[in-house]
Amino acid sequence: MRQGLVGLTGLVLLTLGSVASATDFYGWQTYGGDDGNTHYSELDQVNEGNVGQLTVAWRYESAKGAPLPATSELQVNPVIVDNVLYGRNPLYNVFALDAASGKELWSYNPPLTHVGLSNMRGITYWQGEVGKRVLFTTGHYLMALDALTGKPIKSFGENGRVDLRLGLGRDPQKVSINAPSPGVIFDDLIIMGSAVAESAGAAPGDIRAYSTIDGSLAWTFHTIPHPGETGHETWPARAWETAGGANAWAGMSVDRERGVVYVPTGSPTPDFDGSGRVGANLFGNTIIALDARSGKRLWHFQTVHHDLWDRDLSSAPTLATVTTQDGKRDVLAQASKQGVLYLLDRDTGKPVFPIEEVPVPASNVPGEVAYPTQPMVTLPEPFTRQTFSADDLSQINPRTYAYVKKQLEDAEEFAYMRPPGLKKSVLFPGFYGGGNWGGGAFDPQSNLYYINAIEAPHIIQVQAVEVNKGSSVGRGAFLFRQQCSGCHGLDLQGFYPYAPALAGIAQRSDKRDAMEVIRAGKGRMMPFPQLARHDLEALVDYVFAFDAGEASAEQDGETETAYVFAGYNDFVDERFYPAVQPPWGTLTAIDLATGKRAWQVTLGEYAQLREEGVPATGTRNYGGPVVTAGGLLIIAATSDEMLRIFDKRSGKLLWQYKLPAAGYATPATYEIGGRQYIVVTCSGGKLGTPTGDSYIAFALPQADADGHTAASALQETTPPTNRTGK
Repeated sequence: MRQGLVGLTGLVLLTLGSVASATDFYGWQTYGGDDGNTHYSELDQVNEGNVGQLTVAWRYESAKGAPLPATSELQVNPVIVDNVLYGRNPLYNVFALDAASGKELWSYNPPLTHVGLSNMRGITYWQGEVGKRVLFTTGHYLMALDALTGKPIKSFGENGRVDLRLGLGRDPQKVSINAPSPGVIFDDLIIMGSAVAESAGAAPGDIRAYSTIDGSLAWTFHTIPHPGETGHETWPARAWETAGGANAWAGMSVDRERGVVYVPTGSPTPDFDGSGRVGANLFGNTIIALDARSGKRLWHFQTVHHDLWDRDLSSAPTLATVTTQDGKRDVLAQASKQGVLYLLDRDTGKPVFPIEEVPVPASNVPGEVAYPTQPMVTLPEPFTRQTFSADDLSQINPRTYAYVKKQLEDAEEFAYMRPPGLKKSVLFPGFYGGGNWGGGAFDPQSNLYYINAIEAPHIIQVQAVEVNKGSSVGRGAFLFRQQCSGCHGLDLQGFYPYAPALAGIAQRSDKRDAMEVIRAGKGRMMPFPQLARHDLEALVDYVFAFDAGEASAEQDGETETAYVFAGYNDFVDERFYPAVQPPWGTLTAIDLATGKRAWQVTLGEYAQLREEGVPATGTRNYGGPVVTAGGLLIIAATSDEMLRIFDKRSGKLLWQYKLPAAGYATPATYEIGGRQYIVVTCSGGKLGTPTGDSYIAFALPQADADGHTAASALQETTPPTNRTGK
């Protein structure tokens, strides 16, 4: 029998307007479903036998008709506690809904200063002797609200908020930081990771714990080790003063019984230039086990040494208990952008299956010292392809094959962890995975771990450019290539659909507005407060001059060679589909007891290709799956804007629904008054798809007074398409 969460008192329920019984409730109380981020629910009312009867129970338009920012990425996995659903909208509001009806209970609009990245993945709920609180971040602030009223807790931090820029050992006015993934709770602490810039001058990725009561700092773990700390010798001696990154932007997981928080980190900065950080660079790209009370390191496992590929650990780890013939074993499963799963013992950090340290190619970029070996997972079996050759090129039609084959002719032969070099090479899986921030789901009934993935390659290269840093335009050219060209392209053409083109900027903006965007950030772009005003002016002057064809002055006088990342070049065909043979999006089940794949199916499809007679290819996808005791695997994530439910045992598609905008978010499921709900955030805003703001909850139809069932008029299901696993 499942263990329900105790509800609020009847008095509070009346205050919040809930119609459900306080004791007949089973929630989704944290981001990822539970402290271990398993994405698992014991609910079984909706199951493989009746899932086809699902109907829309309620729909909430969170922005209430206000214009939506085109770059919004509302990636919220909502939290449902005591019959109340907590979420966010594209305008940064935090809100509470009656989870049975979708009726708004309160909404709070935080002050919008220096917002930076617009992607929001959720909130953190905490309750203690002083009450119930919702904790969240906007820009570089951690804030606390009363969970019952939505009013700010003025005694938290300074007038209700904590400035995350403080305490990093850097000038806070020159630090760009936020936290897209919500913090995790241990006792009366909220433990926070962060997102920082990915270029030179970025902030360090320190892990910090704050009091949930007053916002005071309880402890700090330095991910770029200071003198005397473990790992300091893996960096240049003074790197801790200026190096950045090694940050935990993807979330964390907590083992309450052990008192441990498990932290996955990303790459040191700059992402693709390690010339100033020779060494293995602990604790970048590392799974770290910390004492949750003190921040003391217990163990660590580094997945990439001296990262030159932006191979962040991009999701919170899953804490699983695996049942084998030898008994039960507590493990940590960490998905990766490489398309492999790191399976570690939760107490020691030792691999459950062998992970070999193998030689990898050297760098041919002057000044770069690539690490000579890298870890290679032997088991579990990978959930994406691990090699790339001409045989893997897309052949959806002859024209496409000829187009992508010509591009591959200019690239070096694919090799495991080949560093980006002066000649083009293929990065596969690409920059965005493999696995991404949605992470996986674990089913304790079967030992199966489920993970969705992208299988799309990129072309990666470092280019040598001549710059004259002595002139204003030359200085601007250097800064643009160092800080901006990776996203916007050396020729200002951008990288569709991820970063906009700057060509024609003079017709859309003036220099003053452009400087403010660079300084404060906008949409997906992080702020660059570390740039001095004269550098901002030089950078903007160069961009406007280059756009007007007047930037040749950078060649006047003595020049020097700089080596810069050539940008996030998707390896795509003439219509922007991935250059590799499908599938491009997958959903995989892996048996954690044996390390073997149980099944894999294609996830998503493109209508245009379907009309051309091309079998389902899968699409790029963001957001994770949910698995239930009712035999279901629930996932949205795909750019075709569908919510899908699969049979968790076989991968057979059971049901699907066309959402009003793509659900780039992990769903949640909960029960109130004996009725199970499945809710998903319809966010859009990525991969060229329209922005959305809806939250939609599904449930089985309720019986009317005559015993008949009434389906919602909002229901827009489409017939399921059965696919076999492989």
